[in-house]
Amino acid sequence: MRKLSWKIGILCVVLFASLALPAQRPGTAAVEGSLVLTADPSHAPVVLSPADFHALPHITVTVHNSHTNADETYSGVPLATLLEKVNAPLGKELHGGAMTSFVVATGSDGYSVVLSLAEIDPEFHAGQVLVADARDGKPLEKNGPFQLIVSDDKRPARWVHNLASVILRNAR
Repeated sequence: MRKLSWKIGILCVVLFASLALPAQRPGTAAVEGSLVLTADPSHAPVVLSPADFHALPHITVTVHNSHTNADETYSGVPLATLLEKVNAPLGKELHGGAMTSFVVATGSDGYSVVLSLAEIDPEFHAGQVLVADARDGKPLEKNGPFQLIVSDDKRPARWVHNLASVILRNAR
């Protein structure tokens, strides 16, 4: 009886430890320094290396960073452009049930923020949501290789340093 209760105890520890580990979808593990774009549930993940990302058309935005009390210029790719790679319903497709779509942007340290898809779509929102790879003409260094910038936010609380993944979801 004692051997059986000992084995059950070990089994419980293993089971609870495996439940505590973060769930990860197959095929979404990021290569170090890459950005992973995924959509629930039907689209295969898109992995962008820094070289792949650098080859995409870039724009530049100047924003005020209230943490440093300085204007900073970032160069990168609009998040809406990246979300097209996972067939996000943008532009004329963003209506009805698609209005409950949102993204979860997560940094390599686990810091995550949520934005509605309407906040990202330039047809709905005047501000820029940018995935930057350069600040003031230089690589991001400790904040990179990618950083999410939300230009119209009064505080940079939704700016994600070391951006590692962007997941498109629908609340329905």
